[in-house]
Amino acid sequence: MKQISAIFAAFIAVLLLTGCGWIEGSRNLENARSLRVGMTKKQVLAIMGEPIRNEIFAKPDVWYYFIQTVWMDGLTTEDECMPLVFRNGILVGWGNEYYARTRLVTEPPKSNEEALRELDLGK
Repeated sequence: MKQISAIFAAFIAVLLLTGCGWIEGSRNLENARSLRVGMTKKQVLAIMGEPIRNEIFAKPDVWYYFIQTVWMDGLTTEDECMPLVFRNGILVGWGNEYYARTRLVTEPPKSNEEALRELDLGK
């Protein structure tokens, strides 16, 4: 009986955590409909609220907002967020596709040695 109660409690906790994430994600997607290229960071903050802030997401001129749960681990990862890209304090675009194109253009290509080192670290 105790085991069934524990499983039920864990199930309810997962539902509550997932529900909270769904509400925040849908609110952020709805707010993003009001975004326009050329807005200042202050204008974006007024619409979207505070972005996710921690050392993982601390990239200059890229703000992240949670939009969906991909992993049920309680952590927020980059693939669960919508990036907003700024240049000189002005919004130039948002979304994962836009950010991927921007990152490909602005990041210098890696040398073969750097790429191999990254692969070795991943093992």
